[in-house]
Amino acid sequence: MKNSFLSFLILAMGLLSLPVLSQTETDSTLLGLPGDNLDLFAVLDLFQKSKTIEDFEKSLNDEKTGINNLDLDLNNKVDFIKVVTKQDGDDFTFVLQVDVSEKEIQDVAVILISKDKNEKVIMQIVGDKDLYGKDYVVEPQATATPAVTANPGYVGPEPVTVSVPATTTVVVVESAPIVQYVYSPVYVPYVPPYYYGFYPPYFAAFTVVAVGVYHHNNYYHHGGYYGGHGNTVVIHNTNNYNNYNNSRNSSNTVNHNNANGNYSGNKASTNQSRGSSASPSTSQSKGSSASTRPSTKPSTSQSKGSSASAKPSTSNKSSSSASRSNYSSSSASRSGSMGSPRGGGGGGRRR
Repeated sequence: MKNSFLSFLILAMGLLSLPVLSQTETDSTLLGLPGDNLDLFAVLDLFQKSKTIEDFEKSLNDEKTGINNLDLDLNNKVDFIKVVTKQDGDDFTFVLQVDVSEKEIQDVAVILISKDKNEKVIMQIVGDKDLYGKDYVVEPQATATPAVTANPGYVGPEPVTVSVPATTTVVVVESAPIVQYVYSPVYVPYVPPYYYGFYPPYFAAFTVVAVGVYHHNNYYHHGGYYGGHGNTVVIHNTNNYNNYNNSRNSSNTVNHNNANGNYSGNKASTNQSRGSSASPSTSQSKGSSASTRPSTKPSTSQSKGSSASAKPSTSNKSSSSASRSNYSSSSASRSGSMGSPRGGGGGGRRR
């Protein structure tokens, strides 16, 4: 009986570990940057399927689509991404931005649409270097159909009598609803009315999920697109991209978090998923010094310091006094922590 129960327990533990193993396979492609929480393959796929810029912005920030998992201010809540449009003749740029604080804006990525000399529409999305590193470009990919060769010696049912050569399906970007819209006479550049602390009624800040789970849920978007790092994808319309770079936004808070490794491996998000509801102190312990959220760390240090300095007690009364002293110190520490403002001007985010 014991052996059968032990076997069942081992089997159950093995089945429960399968999702974890599947996540580690996708984790090998992570950048260790905040961009890991916004899959640009999924973003470009959603963009092509949207009818207007407003529709794209709304779907991008909808919890149901599961595409936006970005948390630049490390408050454990998904940031609202607004879309700013710019036009220069037949060249369009759609800039994805996050208001990190009242005074700081961080560009996330830019979608470039333009026409070449043959009037062919080109579409690419370029990740911001602060979030994805340099040269992170994604674009639609042509799909190939393998060749079919008839076998004259086959005598079974339904033989293949005609050989079919391999073919390549060219992605016609012009057929995308949003491309037809921006090149139509009715197109009007969209200017989002939102800013830090003021977001549309449909947006309710939701908790970020583990980066492994996030990648697993969005990997199916990668079909039909290629790019990222370690490839030969280059920016086609460099003039359009260079014009965008002249007004690119970069946040000091994001740069500070990057420099201190606070986004490295998205450990805060991963721990959050493992615990399902990680407390702010969990994220703080990962080195999120810029956000300065309430933390139990000072009380922990105080407890350790008291333990190290305390001498072995020979009476319950002495132990009780030490305990009350530690509690008082811990309360004072928490009070000081709760009263401190958030770094980078990001305190009081309401979403």
